[in-house]
Amino acid sequence: MTLHADATATLTNWNPPDAEQAALRDHYLGYLATHEDAMWRVSRPEHLTASALLLDSSGSRALLTLHKLVNTWLQLGGHCEMGDTTLAGAALREATEESGLTGLTIDASPLQLSRHKILAGGCKDAYHLDVQFLVTATAGTEYVVSEESHDLAWFRLDALPDDLDGTVRALVKRVYRPVT
Repeated sequence: MTLHADATATLTNWNPPDAEQAALRDHYLGYLATHEDAMWRVSRPEHLTASALLLDSSGSRALLTLHKLVNTWLQLGGHCEMGDTTLAGAALREATEESGLTGLTIDASPLQLSRHKILAGGCKDAYHLDVQFLVTATAGTEYVVSEESHDLAWFRLDALPDDLDGTVRALVKRVYRPVT
């Protein structure tokens, strides 16, 4: 199965949590149906990307990156590469590369979709059709800052940084359950 076919199957089989997410899924599937290159960064005006909300084993902290290009705290993730065979695999690869952590596990069902315009870098003015997954650190939490980041840091889900991107805040809301 190709990455394009996996993305189509993953999104077709995904049960969106609300009407907004269902509309985004339909948009993504429409784009995939009309663009053979939809998985690659050269596709315009949009292309699919894969990212990961990386939680520690307790599920109480998220590892976020202070992204070099946009200078904002984001989840880990990015563009699909030729060796990727699944969207979930691409998200897991990106999380591993950007964190330096090993032994990560991924839920193969998307957590959320996010369509956003890129304002800087080589994809400026294109839209990322981001498929966001939940990844869990099963071993240590000692990360390594990659070339793509100014910094990485663990944040409690109830104490996120003020300059966190709004789509990441929405992503965290999908997994955060306050203790009552």
